[in-house]
Amino acid sequence: MQPIQNLDAAAVKQLLAQNSAVLVDVREAGEYAREHIAGAKLMPLSQLNAETLPREKPLVLCCASGMRSQTAARRLLQAGFTFVAHLHGGLAAWKAAGLPTQAGSPSPA
Repeated sequence: MQPIQNLDAAAVKQLLAQNSAVLVDVREAGEYAREHIAGAKLMPLSQLNAETLPREKPLVLCCASGMRSQTAARRLLQAGFTFVAHLHGGLAAWKAAGLPTQAGSPSPA
């Protein structure tokens, strides 16, 4: 099994700016609606379904602190995904880096 890639906020921001990865938020819908990274698709860990996620681009997972995204990454690697990363420190690290968030309804993954 491939290792989980730990990416900092700057690396995730760069991947998103280059349209080189799909960002998947694994928090619950209410958390996402309050605040999320622009462009993040919602797929709560409780409903994680590898079959519905794209395989043509690397996946970057995020949550509040990095714990749920690591769990989701392990599951996806076990399901055969080859490049799965997570935002180290989660949304908290993204905000600590001074990067913007937005509120609003979920965009399903």
